[in-house]
Amino acid sequence: MSKIIQHPLPFWEERENAPIEMLVLHCSAHTPLEMIGVLSERRLSAHYIIGEDGQILQLVPEEKRAWHAGESFWRGKKMLNRYSIGIELSSLSMGQAAYPATQIKALSNLCRQIMARYGIRPQNVVAHSDVAPTRKPDPGMAFPWQKLADKGIGLWYDLTDAAKVAEDDVAVLLAQIGYDVSDLAAASYAFCRHFAPQYVQKIGDIDTLIENVYPADFALSAECLPILQACAWKYNHIK
Repeated sequence: MSKIIQHPLPFWEERENAPIEMLVLHCSAHTPLEMIGVLSERRLSAHYIIGEDGQILQLVPEEKRAWHAGESFWRGKKMLNRYSIGIELSSLSMGQAAYPATQIKALSNLCRQIMARYGIRPQNVVAHSDVAPTRKPDPGMAFPWQKLADKGIGLWYDLTDAAKVAEDDVAVLLAQIGYDVSDLAAASYAFCRHFAPQYVQKIGDIDTLIENVYPADFALSAECLPILQACAWKYNHIK
C-alpha cells in the first residue's frame, strides 16, 4: 500500500471508550483536495480519503471520532460516528460509474488492515446509504461490494441460502440484516444499492441524485425477495 499522506482536520471528538466495530464507506463527487475543502467548510471529517489514483489521505486519527456518518443506525446501534471509522472515496459520478481498480485495491488493503486491528466483523462493513437510507446514496450502485466480500471485506449472498429462510416479510428481513426500517421504501432502496443494483435508477445529475435519494413509493419486487432472504441468512449465520 502506498504511503498515507497526513492532512489533519480539527473536526473530531473523543470516542469516550466506545469500541471501534464498524467501517462506513462513503463517496463524494469531488477530488480529494476539493473534498477536504468541502468538509472543512461544513465542519465535517472522515478518517481517510482515497483518490481515484489510489492515494490515501488521513484526516483524523483512527482512535478519534470523526464526523462522517451523522444520524445513522445499524444492527441496533445509533449515531455511528462513535463506533466507526469512515472512509471517503473520490467518485465524480457519485458511485454510478465503475470505480478504478487502483482505488479499490487501495481501499481493500486499508480495510483489511483496519478490520484486523479492531476485529471488525464483516456484517459491520457498510455503506453510508445502509446506515442513513433516507439521506444518503453513497458509495453508490456501482460500488463493487461482491469483489470486496470475496476478500473478506463485508458480506455477499449465496442465492441457494434463500431456501433456508421461511420469512417473507420484507421489513423483518431487512431488520435482520441491520437496516432501520422505519422508512421501508428507503431501507429497501438502500438494500438494492448494496445487493441488487439492477433495481436502482441511474441519475445523471449529481445534485438531483443527492436531493432524490430514493423513490418514496419504492417496494422490493417479488423477484428480488430471494436475494433479500439469502442476505438475511448470511448476515445472521456468519460469526
